[in-house]
Amino acid sequence: MSSSNPEAEPHAAPPAEDLNPFHIARQQFETAVRYLPDLQDGLVEFLIRPDRLITVEFPIETDDGVRNFVGHRVLHSKVRGPGKGGIRYHPDVTPDEVRALAAWMTWKTAVVDVPFGGAKGGVACDPKALSKRDVRKITRRFVSQLGDAIGPHTDIPAPDVNTGAETMAWVYDTYDMMHPGRNNLPVVTGKPVELGGSYGRREATARGLRVVAETALEKGLVGGLSSLEEADVVIQGYGNAGALSAAFLHDAGASILAVSDSQGGVYHPEGLDPRAVSRHKRDTGSVVGFDDARSLSNDDLLELSCDVLIPAALENQIRADNAPQIQARVVIEAANGPTTPDADRILQERGIPVVPDILANAGGVTVSYFEWVQNIENEQWEAETVHRKLEDKMRRATADVIDTHREINASLPELRRASTEHAGKRDAGGPDAGTLDPVDLRTAASILAIRRVAHVARQRGIWP
Repeated sequence: MSSSNPEAEPHAAPPAEDLNPFHIARQQFETAVRYLPDLQDGLVEFLIRPDRLITVEFPIETDDGVRNFVGHRVLHSKVRGPGKGGIRYHPDVTPDEVRALAAWMTWKTAVVDVPFGGAKGGVACDPKALSKRDVRKITRRFVSQLGDAIGPHTDIPAPDVNTGAETMAWVYDTYDMMHPGRNNLPVVTGKPVELGGSYGRREATARGLRVVAETALEKGLVGGLSSLEEADVVIQGYGNAGALSAAFLHDAGASILAVSDSQGGVYHPEGLDPRAVSRHKRDTGSVVGFDDARSLSNDDLLELSCDVLIPAALENQIRADNAPQIQARVVIEAANGPTTPDADRILQERGIPVVPDILANAGGVTVSYFEWVQNIENEQWEAETVHRKLEDKMRRATADVIDTHREINASLPELRRASTEHAGKRDAGGPDAGTLDPVDLRTAASILAIRRVAHVARQRGIWP
């Protein structure tokens, strides 16, 4: 018998949000394929499952004694070309995280239409607690353990979280020692310019994000906001992508209200000088304590009132628990996977568009492609050539995603009929086919990418 006293029945806690990155990547994929009813069951499964996952375990004699480390490398897809994706060093690296990141790389390279598939790798470690010599040893041992699993025409690493040009030089040198007598420069991108790296690679993600933001606003993504001029911007994460994005957006006329790193954030209502903040972080190790700016937490920073919010840190930063408090007019993702599916739905319901990572931060992989081409041809392009080619690619990709967004939403009645006819032929998860809702930009970008990969898979045929 139920009680008439409402206090006698405590409210059930809401179900915990699933923050497993691979589950999120799969959920995003399954949402998108519901709008592609012509894909066969087997092809759908082939497109989401990774080609391979390699896990290696190895000891390193560090400055503090012998320690054991675990690393992973996932090749998600090589349908459109060799796998492409970074190597990250972080304590939270897991197989599911790497699987998700590799899948997102497949869709990212397809969105910007470069001939790569997706890959990703990482070692579970904290490089901030290790010496430079330790990190070099970890890199060399990880690459040697992977052996021929990476290569200029199979799987091509690049920088990611806590890795950079110097790390990529170690990757190249190790692989070159193992494969003498070949042109091994294309095995890795993001190298120092003096070692075959491309001009413009270090700032490519940030430069690409600026172009995406400008193009999206010019195309009317946010009502009443047609350019970056005087737009108020908040950036979570002040590593390479976040700091350089702040500088590029500031140069475009935006006001950088607040920035943060892992130790906290700083805010100034009249705007921050991003280059001065970068110098402060270089000198002190954090943005915290910058001049007369007010300190605030990363959580508070995400909820500031602004025009543009740029999550540039790690995954799962905007979730169901904080999405209702987001006060930005648009979210542009510089990090990989910073917004969960539940948060996406909340933001869409609130009319806040999210420019997804597979478009917004694709400038890095685009210039990595340019570097790979230069290495194969033994050339080095001028910086102006790289910048021009990057801007052309990013403007075209942004227009393609927005056009796909409008196309899908305009054709919902036809898609609902087609999906209903195919119901029972394929279980793609999610609600019944007939209840297809208007798509957000992430789903539109995923649809565009899946179409491109599926088209090439059909052209190639299934071997043998």
